[in-house]
Order: sequence, then C-alpha cells, then structure tokens
Amino acid sequence: MKPARLTVKQLTIGYDGKPIGRDISFSLTAGETLSLLGPNGSGKTTLFKSLLRLIEPLGGSIRIDGEDTSNWPRRAMARCFGYVPQAGGGYFPFTVREMILMGRTAHLSAFASPGPRDQQAAQMALERLGIARLAERPYPQLSGGEKQLTLIARALAQEPRFLILDEPTASLDFGNQVRVLQQVRQLAQSGIGIVLSTHHPDQAFVLGGRALLLRDGRLMAAGPVTEVITPEQLRALYGIEVEVLATDRGRICLPHYR
Repeated sequence: MKPARLTVKQLTIGYDGKPIGRDISFSLTAGETLSLLGPNGSGKTTLFKSLLRLIEPLGGSIRIDGEDTSNWPRRAMARCFGYVPQAGGGYFPFTVREMILMGRTAHLSAFASPGPRDQQAAQMALERLGIARLAERPYPQLSGGEKQLTLIARALAQEPRFLILDEPTASLDFGNQVRVLQQVRQLAQSGIGIVLSTHHPDQAFVLGGRALLLRDGRLMAAGPVTEVITPEQLRALYGIEVEVLATDRGRICLPHYR
C-alpha cells in the first residue's frame, strides 16, 4: 500500500481570528521524520494544534493524500493522527495498560468497552515500546521517561499514520532522552510519519529526515536536516553563535559561550 502523505500549504495559524503565523508550507510522507525547531513563542504548539484541528487554521489547507481534512470528523482525525503531549503528572491512578487502552477510543463506538482486538493493540504497543513490565503500574508513580514512553504507546495504539510529538524529551534526564529518541526513530523506520518539536538541534541530526525552522510564526527554512541546520541558520533562529561539527557518529552543535 502506498504510504500516506501529509501536505500543508500556505497555512495561517492563530487564535480568535488573530494570526500568529503565516505561509507555512511543508509535506511529509509516512515513514519520514520532520523536526520542528524554533524559539519559545515561535508558534510550534499552535501549528501542532492546527494540524490536529484542535483549533481551526485561519487560512491555507491541510491534506492527507490530497483530501482536505477540514471536514473530517473527529474520529477520522484520531485514526490518522496520534498526538503525544509533554508528559504530565497524571493524578488519577489509571494503570499503564488502562492509559494505553484510552488510545483505542477512535476505534470504538459510543459506550462500547475495549474488546480483544483493542487489548491486543494495547499489548503490542506495550511490547513495542519496551514497557510491558509496567503494564499494571499506576501511571502517576512512573518516572518521567516511563510516562513519556506510555504516552507514545497510547498514541501508537491508535494505529495512526502520523505521530505528532510536542517536545517528547522535555524535562527528561539524558538517559531517558536517548531512550525516547531511539523509540521515535524506530517508529519512523516502521512506516509512521513523525512530526516533533525540539529545542535541541542535535536531536534532529539523530533522527535524520528533514527539519523545519520557525521564528515569530514565519517559516525560515525547510529541507533535509544537514542542509537546514547550519551555523548561519541557527544564528538567525536563536541569535547565538553555533558551530556544527562532523563526527564519526554524525553531526553535533556546539554553541559559543562568552
């Protein structure tokens, strides 16, 4: 089956009719990775909410395989897009398995309970993310990294074609950052389209694919990671001097400290 394709064209994003971003265009095929970088307040989260139609775009189009998503019902959106927010505290003592089963809502009719197919999808997500041992643990008792992997597993249980991750490594220690990125890279290799935001250009190099630079709601650059993430572009994006070094394991960014 031909991989699904997401096409965003001349998108205007904002709230209450007031634009905060304009002329945003890019495309992504399932199996590819797109890393979104930009300073705080540049419009990254608003763009994600617009892609998911949690808020309606103020202009432009979002299409899947050429079909405009503006009239899609919420269930159709949930079957196409999985969303992973930054890990929250979680106050209700749902188990990890119960949290992941919540991702099956898009496949259930009103008032229906999860069936064998849903249980199987949840178990597969648990195993795929390497957290099956946590299945019966209360979600609030997990570490930050375990919570983030649980949220990714929940989105994966939706069986989406595209996965949108909002700063998936935020507030995680170094080890858990690496573990989460490894899982994200494997999901892309399995054929899921990945769109994620990050404050770390090095992570975009790790994931490969393409990058999109956003500043003050404007698209500064988009293209292959190695062509977009350059010292000149990072200086324009963040206002600091950065050196991009090539190593035998890939590229890294080294800021200049005064």
